[in-house]
This record gives sequence, C-alpha cells and structure tokens, in this order.
Amino acid sequence: MADISVQNLTKYYGDRLILQDISFDVQPGEKVAILGANGAGKTTLLNILTGRLPYDGGYVSFGQGKTAGVIDQMPDFQPETTVEDVLRLAFRVSDEIAAAMDELTDEMSRRPDDASLLGRYARLETRLEALGGYNRDFEVDRVCNGLEIPREMRAQRFELLSGGEKTRVNLARIILEQTDLLLLDEPTNHLDMDAVDWLGEYLLAYRGTVLIISHDRWFIDQCCDRVIEIHDCTCDFYNGNYSYYAVERKRRREEQLKHHEHELAEKRRLEAVARTMHEHGTEHLAKRAASIEKRIARMTVTDRPKTDKKMTVTFGDPNYETEEVLKVRDITKSYNDREILHEISFNIRNRERVALLGANGAGKTTLLKILLGEETPDGGVIRKGVGLKPAYLPQQVHFANPRRNLIDTLIYDKNVSMQVARNRLGSFQFSGETQQKTVEMLSGGEKSRLRLCELMYDPLNFLILDEPTNHLDLASREWIEEAVEAFDGTLLFVSHDRYFVERFATRVLYLEGGHLIDFIGTYSEFLKFREKGVLPENPAPSSPPRKKREAPTLDDVPKPPERLKRTGGTKNLQKQLSSLEREISQLETQAGELERQMLEASSDSGRLLELMAEKETCDELLAAKMDEWEAVAAELEEMQT
Repeated sequence: MADISVQNLTKYYGDRLILQDISFDVQPGEKVAILGANGAGKTTLLNILTGRLPYDGGYVSFGQGKTAGVIDQMPDFQPETTVEDVLRLAFRVSDEIAAAMDELTDEMSRRPDDASLLGRYARLETRLEALGGYNRDFEVDRVCNGLEIPREMRAQRFELLSGGEKTRVNLARIILEQTDLLLLDEPTNHLDMDAVDWLGEYLLAYRGTVLIISHDRWFIDQCCDRVIEIHDCTCDFYNGNYSYYAVERKRRREEQLKHHEHELAEKRRLEAVARTMHEHGTEHLAKRAASIEKRIARMTVTDRPKTDKKMTVTFGDPNYETEEVLKVRDITKSYNDREILHEISFNIRNRERVALLGANGAGKTTLLKILLGEETPDGGVIRKGVGLKPAYLPQQVHFANPRRNLIDTLIYDKNVSMQVARNRLGSFQFSGETQQKTVEMLSGGEKSRLRLCELMYDPLNFLILDEPTNHLDLASREWIEEAVEAFDGTLLFVSHDRYFVERFATRVLYLEGGHLIDFIGTYSEFLKFREKGVLPENPAPSSPPRKKREAPTLDDVPKPPERLKRTGGTKNLQKQLSSLEREISQLETQAGELERQMLEASSDSGRLLELMAEKETCDELLAAKMDEWEAVAAELEEMQT
C-alpha cells in the first residue's frame, strides 16, 4: 500500500487554476523530489498533503497508521522554552512510556506476586527500545552536531533565535521524532555545505518515505531516487535523481518537438493535396478532397514543447593580460577578541575561477568585505593588479529607483539609447512585456540577471559573487550560470550551491578555524582531498560512517593537463615557464609555512597529523609542477635550437 496517494487532485486560487487532475503514488521508502518553477504549485501541493489547504477536486490519503513530520509546522512554545526543550519534544511518546514503567515499578514493589504487571512492564520496555528511548542523549547530540546546533544554542530560549536557526532546530526535532514520512520544503536553506552533506547522508539511510521540495541539485542527486516536476498545472515523472531528470527531460522535449513537427508536416501535406484536387475541378477529385479535409479536421497536433532560452552573449575584458589579479598577504581580523581570520595569504591569477568556501561563521563574508574595501583588516596587505576593474554581485541586489521599468533603468544607469537598452535586455532573456515591468516586480534571480546585464558592456575583468543562486528556482539558477559562463575574466565567488561550485571552481579557498586551505582543483577533487588528506581534530558523533582515511597519494593530487603541441612559438612557452615559476614559488612558500605550523603544533597530535597530510599533498603537487616546468623548459630549448 502506498504511503501517499494523490488521485485527480485539482486546486484553484479564485479563478486561477493551480493544479489539474494531478495523480501519483509514493511507495514506502521512496525519496521523491518535487521540482518546478517558482509559482508552479509545489508548496501548494505540500500544504494540501499536510492538511493546511483545502482542494477543489480529487482526494489525498496517507497509509494507515503512518505519521508525518513537516519541517515548517512549528508548535507554539512558552516564552521560557529553550532549544533543548524543543528538541526533547521529539521524545514525548518515549517519556510517556518511561513514566508508565516507573508507575509499574512502584506497583510491582507493592504486589510482587502479580505476574501480569511483569508482562506489562516487559511490553512497555520492548516498545521503549524500539523508539530508541534508552539512546535519547546520543541521538540528540548526533543530530545537533550534524546540523551544527552547538551546545550554547541549545541552552538559549527558542524565541530569541533567528528564523534560519528556528528552522534548523525544527528540522532536528522532526528527525528525532522518527516519523514514517518526512515532508520537507527547502530543508537545506540556512545550512552550510557540511550540514547539507550530513542531511543528505541521513536521508539516504532513512528507512521512511521522504517528499522534498528543493532547488539544491547536488542534494537531490545525493538522496532522491525519483523526481516529480510540476508545470502548466500538471506533472511529469522521472525515475531517477536530478542528473537523470535533466538529461531525460531534454530527451523528452526533443522527442516531443520531433513528433510535433512530423504531425504538422503531415497536416500541411494533406492540406496541399486537398487544394490541388480542388484546383483540378473534377467531381471525383472533389469528393476525394472532401474526404481528406474531414481527415484533417479529425487530426490533432501535439503542442510544441516550450524550450529553455539560452544566453547568447559573452562579456568581460578579453584584453586584460596582467597575470596577478590579487595579492593577499597576512590578513588578520578579530571581532570582540575573537580572531576570525589569522594571517590569510593567497594570490589570484588572471582568468582563475576561485570558490571561497567554509562553514557558516568561518569568515567568508568578512574576507569578501575586506577584499572589496568595505571593512579594514587588523593587519595585512592587499595589492590589486594594474588596470583591475572589479564588479560585485551581492546576495541582495538593490537599484537606485526600483519603480523604473527595465528599459528606463538601463537608460538612466548606463546612459544608452532605448534601442540599445532593448537589445541588451533581450540578450539577457528579458523580452516583450517583461521589459516594461518595474524593477520592484522582479524576482531575486531576475534582479541578479538585470545587474549582470548592466555590467556586461563595462570593461570588467574581475567578478565577485556572493551566493549568486541563493533562494532561486532551478530556471533562475541556470540563467545566472549561463551568464557567469559567458564571463571571460577572473571569478571569485562564495556559494553553498555545490552544483554551482562544481561547475565553475578551478580552485578552492577553504576557511576553517581562521586558517586557509588553498587547493588547486575542482570541488570534487577538493572533497576527495579533504576526505583522505584532512583528519578532524575532534570527530563529532554526528558524522556519518566514512571509510578509513589513508595518507594521500599522488593520485589524489590534481595532475596538470596533458598539453597539446604548441603553435604559438617560443613566446607562449616563455609565458608558460613564467607562470609555472610563480606557481612553484607559491607552493614552496606554502610548504615552508606548513613546516612552521608543524613545529608550533608538535604537542597537538591531531593538528600535527592534519598538517603532515597537507604538507605531503603540497610536496607532491610541487613535484608535479617541477616535472611540468622541466618538460616546458626542454621543449623551449628544443625550439630555440
């Protein structure tokens, strides 16, 4: 029997149809993602399933005796209720059973010969064990550590928490309740990458049924085995994760387009045949033409599928040739005697795509503000490349006059003609009536796209992004990604969107405990390095089981790509040698710094092991770069000879 059954579900908001004859079943243990554009009806469907919204047709049912946990259903709490009190609400049934067992213990002491009391006690004890009642403290610690709810937060009053913190605590509570079904609307909001990874691992191992609304594509890949896409008041089904959905959806649309074009071509062919027969004027041909016209009248042509528009522009200054874009040396920053950044040093080179990552509170935003000049460091130096023209896209984009329409915004902000404004907006997928909208009517993703549209014709060579895909639906994320893909300069970004990071990052700067890990490679390679090359100082009980870590090998270090035979002569080879020499110098400096830190950490075995692993990886990467330098030098010598 299905855990969730939806049959012919229909929902209106006034005269507006939201869902029409939606039908699907969710079987026990399935992990299902609900996808669709903002406004498609995803949250409406979830609210109907939880009983918070009525519906106009069809029916919805849950499996008999099944209990559901809903992330945004928050009970009312007394003002003095602490976070710990909220978490312990998950064990109400266990507490009731434990209280009944205590009463039975007292009664058995008064009536020791009553065997029925012992039987009742045994049954209650079995039920308490099944609910994990004897393991409550461990479970609370495990979930809180995984979702990064520290002990000091657990002692606070719940009403004093931020909205994001309350959501995190409520997510922990429903996980601890061990319900049969979890109905989750954007559960990864307000979680950093490590917490999202923990939640994905937890849901993957969860024995119950999960229904998730999420825009986090990596997360959906991690824990979902089925996708339901809501669009145009109906839904489509995909038996796989997000990656499968993305490929299969494109295949279906291509197939539907071919079918549409074939049917349309056949209809046009028959119409041409009928016209030709009428033109000949014979009675026999006229009858044949009438028969064909009846056939045409009965024909139905499949709707042409909607196709996703693609970006058709590139922007950025292709002539910017300064190798060093940014030099950061020994940046230190403290707040209220708490050191956030400790002697942070790194270089960013031309056309690199660098992800600045770390847990919430690690100092990413602080470092970004220092680089932008919005905050002053306590110590250290920042040097920018000659002719550097940076631009910043914040999480929340603001415009000077949000009541202007899009055309007037470009005319006033960029001093262009109306036709130029229309053309530029069209290049960024703002067309027709959308150009007449006021800025305040745009969604967050559309505002980010409009700001990029303003920036695209500036001689921009350094783009800084702060959570560019935060709270955007999938279509908006893809639009932003296409715009970023079209940028030809240097990119530095902060993001918790692992899919976005994997697509763009060629280097990772990871902040942890005030220190910086500088890793050259993709996000997947960084995760592999972190898994095998970094040992946590205090492994948390919440961590999902992992394979035993081994010392990193050369296979774990990103190799320089195999180079094709060069056609640019000795000049390109000399530039390559210079670039390699700078990278080698940086790695030698990094190795020396690690040696210094190892001396300081000689009494801390956990930290020492971590530094030794980093040093070994650094040495291996340095050796690889030296090998590449020798190969390029030999090729240069051969060409000069």
